[in-house]
Amino acid sequence: MSAKSELLNELYQARFDGLKELAVTYQLPKNGSVETLRARLIQHLILDEWDLSPNGIKNLMNAEIGEILGVFGIKKSGSVRARRQRLYLHLNHDPKQFVPESLDSMTRDQLHELCKTLELPLSGNKQTLLVRVAGVLAYQQGGWGKVKKSLRRPKSGDSTIVIPIPSEESNNESPFQETPSEHETVIEKVETFVSEHPEGWTFEEETEMRTELAEKGIPISRAPLAASIDDALRAGQNDTSNDTAPAMVQSAHVVENDEHSLETEALLLELNARNAEVEAAGRDFLAVSTTSEVDDLEAFIGSLSSHGFAVETPAVRDSIRNTLMELEFRSQTEKDAVFSMPNSWREREALRNFELGRDVLRDQLNNTLASSNGDLVKARMSFEQIGHNMGLDLRIPSVSGRLHALFDLHVEIHQAEALQDPSIARRNRILRVLQHGAVHFTDGERRTIDRMERNIAGFEELVETVLESSEGTFSESQQALVIRFLENRGYEVNTADLRPRILACAGIIGAELGFISPAEIPRIAPGVMISDTQVDAIVSELKALAEAFKPKSDEPADEEEVLAESVSDASERVSSARGKIDAIDELLARLRG
Repeated sequence: MSAKSELLNELYQARFDGLKELAVTYQLPKNGSVETLRARLIQHLILDEWDLSPNGIKNLMNAEIGEILGVFGIKKSGSVRARRQRLYLHLNHDPKQFVPESLDSMTRDQLHELCKTLELPLSGNKQTLLVRVAGVLAYQQGGWGKVKKSLRRPKSGDSTIVIPIPSEESNNESPFQETPSEHETVIEKVETFVSEHPEGWTFEEETEMRTELAEKGIPISRAPLAASIDDALRAGQNDTSNDTAPAMVQSAHVVENDEHSLETEALLLELNARNAEVEAAGRDFLAVSTTSEVDDLEAFIGSLSSHGFAVETPAVRDSIRNTLMELEFRSQTEKDAVFSMPNSWREREALRNFELGRDVLRDQLNNTLASSNGDLVKARMSFEQIGHNMGLDLRIPSVSGRLHALFDLHVEIHQAEALQDPSIARRNRILRVLQHGAVHFTDGERRTIDRMERNIAGFEELVETVLESSEGTFSESQQALVIRFLENRGYEVNTADLRPRILACAGIIGAELGFISPAEIPRIAPGVMISDTQVDAIVSELKALAEAFKPKSDEPADEEEVLAESVSDASERVSSARGKIDAIDELLARLRG
């Protein structure tokens, strides 16, 4: 085992105080957490021959990155870009401090520089850049910042890790100089690609072009060649006078146009004015789905056309999509902040104001839900406006999260109360009777049942009116009156299948409203459906049972033997007869349904 390997094993297992002493010995900074200090020592003492600065990491080859990650004792799997991101995060950030919640305090320039280092798209506003970086942190969570447990507490002392050394072909120590032939091939391929796509190109088309270059043996992942490809693509795009950026998007699909038509600008201004409505509808969408479900997301955006949004315009769709992605990140931040302690005096005071006004919000919420007529999007917007009017700072995630959690809780309570409502229970019982076995009905009968279900309140009013005029009886004349009224309104209910169901439902309404007793509810015929084959089988079984009750024709020769057998088999005959009677009862029960 080499000296560096022995030192590496000691660094894996050393405690915080020992790492500090070692940092002082080698004149290295001793600040930071134990894992940050361990990574710094490994970088300068074990991998001192490697350039692990942000630019140096970009020049590492794929195999080299895997070996270096193994030395640091962190996750090695993933794509080349994911490995570079993980190595940069492990060397430059503390996993306990660098979390998605801390990104909000960074400026746009800082986020822009971070996106550049993490090889992310650089377009968009601050919130867009924040979402992209947060997506990387969420993806890399648990993969960096802590040495594997098997290395900190090895089961055997003979485990060694090979320390990689930069080879002559390594690109880490000196800038890579691509050969003229490779550079010319790249430029020629990019120019051909741009000329074939004068209207722009998609991410998949550009990926295919890059894959073809890689298959030719050109190391397009190296920073100089990658920069040459990007520069050639941007230059070719400017030549084609296409104002839209190529669809190189990762987390947020943002297509930024330098210029829009007046009509598009007007649509975007209208969308911005109705942004609260989009966010309210988006929260309902995110309650059951995510923006990563592409089909769900596109279907939801398409459904907004019924609310007056011009979703057929690409710029409007992209703006809505970006709003939903930002909202998803903000919603997750709100959920996390609800259970955490306030991090500032302003947040503490805002939470105190919210708790003081919780009773008022609860009372206002009941009125808001009652006046929305079931439109939860409208109710959520109105509830947010109430919070603004009360002076609540909804820009703070913990306050906004509590406000929307209160709204969702009351919606669930109202739904639970609706299930306890006697009228709702009665209607559910009626609908079960109407829809039972409806698959065997004709198309016209099913349409009639569906129409009855949509207008169940009018049916209840009709039955109540008939029973009030009949003074508490539901005889054949009242039943015929109900059927006649429904026929006059266009319901084809006077059929052999529908008439008994309609009258039974009318009886249920009358019984639960107190006009008639439950015994007076009209009964529905069992409606046993038996095929010819089943009839033959039942008849055969009945004949077999009848034959079993007949006495046997052949008599024994000895009279004394008959007496002896009659005495010994008396109990068996009685039990056999009981079993056959039970079989007949079961058969009759099957016939009655």
